[in-house]
Amino acid sequence: MLSGRRGRLDRTRRTALRPDVQSALTPGLPHPLGATLLDGGVNFAVASDAASHIELCLFDAGGAERRMPLPMHTDGVWHGFLPGAGDGLVYGFRAHGHYEPRRGLRFNQPKLLLDPYAREIVGRFVWSDLAFGYQSGHPDGHLSFDARDNAAQALKARVAAALPPTRVPAPQVAPSDTVLYELHVKGFSKLNAELPAPLRGTYAGLAHPASIAHLTALGVTTLSLLPVQYALPEQRLVENGLVNYWGYNTIGFFCPDPRLSSTPTDPTATRAEFRAMVDALHAAGLEVLLDVVYNHTAEGDQNGPTICLRGLDGALYYRLVAHDAARHENWTGCGNTVNFARRRVTQFVLDSMRYWVQEFGVDGFRFDLGAVLGRTAQHFEPDAPFFVALLQDPVLARTKLIAEPWDLGPEGYQLGRFPGRFMEWNDRFRDGMRRFWLQRGIGRGEFARRLAGSSDRFQHGLRQPCASVNYITAHDGFTLTDLVSYSHKHNHANREGNRDGHGANFSTHCGVEGPTTDAAINARRARLKRSLLFTLLTAQGTPMLLAGDEIGRTQRGNNNAYCQDNELSWLDWSSVDAQLLGFVRRLLALRRKYPALRVNRWLSERRHADGRKEVEWLRPDGQPMTVADWHDETRHCLAVTGGDGEEHLLALFNAESADVEFTLPAGRWQCELDSAHPVHETRIPLAGRCRVAAQSVVLLVLADTPPR
Repeated sequence: MLSGRRGRLDRTRRTALRPDVQSALTPGLPHPLGATLLDGGVNFAVASDAASHIELCLFDAGGAERRMPLPMHTDGVWHGFLPGAGDGLVYGFRAHGHYEPRRGLRFNQPKLLLDPYAREIVGRFVWSDLAFGYQSGHPDGHLSFDARDNAAQALKARVAAALPPTRVPAPQVAPSDTVLYELHVKGFSKLNAELPAPLRGTYAGLAHPASIAHLTALGVTTLSLLPVQYALPEQRLVENGLVNYWGYNTIGFFCPDPRLSSTPTDPTATRAEFRAMVDALHAAGLEVLLDVVYNHTAEGDQNGPTICLRGLDGALYYRLVAHDAARHENWTGCGNTVNFARRRVTQFVLDSMRYWVQEFGVDGFRFDLGAVLGRTAQHFEPDAPFFVALLQDPVLARTKLIAEPWDLGPEGYQLGRFPGRFMEWNDRFRDGMRRFWLQRGIGRGEFARRLAGSSDRFQHGLRQPCASVNYITAHDGFTLTDLVSYSHKHNHANREGNRDGHGANFSTHCGVEGPTTDAAINARRARLKRSLLFTLLTAQGTPMLLAGDEIGRTQRGNNNAYCQDNELSWLDWSSVDAQLLGFVRRLLALRRKYPALRVNRWLSERRHADGRKEVEWLRPDGQPMTVADWHDETRHCLAVTGGDGEEHLLALFNAESADVEFTLPAGRWQCELDSAHPVHETRIPLAGRCRVAAQSVVLLVLADTPPR
């Protein structure tokens, strides 16, 4: 087999970096991992079980390199202390060992490796043959060995000083009060003319008063940011002139992505800008959650580059095919799968999470393809070691945790099986509500089940309705406007022949594919959007609103705009649908006003002191729903009433294509909202009957009850 020591390097550029930096490393400590400032120097520690030894490589301003073997190996960690070193020191690692891909070993000493714990990353990654550990075009493909040095173009780490400890206290939003708002940092403010041009599309832009004013006036409580950790675009995208706009291709798990910074060439300033953004949002009462991608890395499959974990110990960090360790398990659809069966992986991810909480003050995490986190030998386990370690971690105890409860591995769909502290993206809610309103492909039973918190998935193990993250749209898929404007995806701009993106969207064009000047079609689309939003924001569970849906954003039918870093993805603040925005603000105000719209317990038909049931489902004629009614898929109208004994609400849902007259329960009812009308009008209290327009919802509150 080839050895990782093959290939001679040009050593003529090695020079001393600073007079006060010692020429040799002392043993140092095996913890914490990464580069840590200690009194009198920097401690370096990096995990690798299979490396024969690891070199610390230091670089001066001119790129000259000095190599220093890490002197100690303790419990799988190579470590050493460099006296006289401080923040700003640029470094990388070179890992020595066997190059035996069929055993999962790809040690290639000529390839400079990025510290997995890098707090600051310098340089610019270049997609070239030098980035790979094997020879491009070689008959043996990824089994071959490339002995060329790549240090000149490799990403490098820089020792970072800690940010000042002062921070605005984080808001404490109760689970029942939480309203998620999913946004892309760049896309949210890039086209907002109210911001200074240099701040648009940046962390500072999201923290700008104009951005915060929109968020607070809207009424959301918790921002869920698409990935902000240091990510790389895939080679295929770069060759096609595209980028990974969403950022689900992480390589720097401790480092804010410079592409979202107003000072992208200064990692220290980028870190400070990110922390200032979190502080500003906290001061406005807004929580900040991060969408994190711990399931795979930007190194891709066995044909991918050697940047970091692959070169340090790929057999430790990644899942390899059992009968062919030269290949990666691809349970993520992104080439590789991080191996949470290994304790070092659990340590790495928890260390990363704690860093974002302690250094930057974030309030929680949404885990992309979260089922990967619970896989040990192969299958998903709710009590997997990672979950056990996470849920007892004192630093992470206060954080909100959200899982995307699936991956591409064996039995990959795990909705409802995550540990109790987790919330989970509920695609059953998404699809059920789309089908009920737009295609009428389900009955009232499924609609009611999703509206009432999806008890079939979450009412076990003392879990509460807030565990269900309800959403109609998310970054992945149609926007709300496109959901009622297109029957088919239009992803041609992605240059994949319109083959990418999900085909089952349960959408409708309402008569014409795409934009139209037909007033009747546009009115129907607007009414459906309001009805969908009403259903989302009044259902039991935790609602999630996609940024831009409240102002009518369109992606022109593209339901997979991951590579569209342009006006197609950015929010267009010059064409805000003011009526729709006002409607969403009013909906969220009603959610805050009435506790019955955010009850975080499983409802039953038990009665209050006034004799009314806690919740009751009714047919349009006012009679209780029967078993036959629940299974009748030809009718798509029903009412639900409930309250806490002091207030009683009544929601009338009509997804039919014609108006429906509802018989109201006894009493006088005041109309709080009618989705058929974008502007609320005060109306006289109703009694007896209420006509509900086609494809709309009416919310009533009991004004007074008749004497008994």
